[in-house]
Amino acid sequence: MSRSVLVTGGNRGIGLAIARAFADAGDKVAITYRSGEPPAGFLAVKCDITDTEQVEQAYKEIEDAHGPVEVLVANAGITKDQLLMRMSEEDFTSVIDTNLTGTFRVVKRANRGMLRAKKGRVVLISSVVGLYGGPGQANYAASKAALVGFARSLARELGSRNLTFNVVAPGFVDTDMTKVLTDEQRANIVSQVPLGRYAQPEEVAAAVRFLASDDASYITGAVIPVDGGLGMGH
Repeated sequence: MSRSVLVTGGNRGIGLAIARAFADAGDKVAITYRSGEPPAGFLAVKCDITDTEQVEQAYKEIEDAHGPVEVLVANAGITKDQLLMRMSEEDFTSVIDTNLTGTFRVVKRANRGMLRAKKGRVVLISSVVGLYGGPGQANYAASKAALVGFARSLARELGSRNLTFNVVAPGFVDTDMTKVLTDEQRANIVSQVPLGRYAQPEEVAAAVRFLASDDASYITGAVIPVDGGLGMGH
């Protein structure tokens, strides 16, 4: 049965691959984007998740077109990498506001319809960096690590209402963001990955779609790494 699915930051990279995976399965997919031209084939809603009013308006538009959101994938995020001694307070707080507080905003709003329906699937996109750490990424790693505690708290709080909350933690993924790295940088990254390659966005999307499927109905509070073994043990 076709479900109402929302993927935040679904206009490129991992988010777009996730949106396509759900659309290919026959779901009604909405995406949010902050800038640029959105891809065709989805209900695309311009929304900055750091603005509560924009989040509310986006949900109203999606609900009018597709009904209450049944599957939420909180993927939107930013990076502002900088060494700690050079990191400004704005560098830190803006990343937290988007990656963590922005996720809080979209999850809280989705739960309104999910609680009424007494069912729902929420998948948060974290990162291996949130578990493993990364030099110059204290802000990003803190925001992504926090998603684990957020998801597990909600898994305990709302599990009795048939809502699941899980986290997918991708490693290095072959996207436009990583294509700008030099050959030397890419080789250095791959040398740390046991499987010896980058992930494809579709491999992350497959894990997300699984967590939203009937086959995963008894999985909640889990952190699923899709990182080629880079962060194992963390």
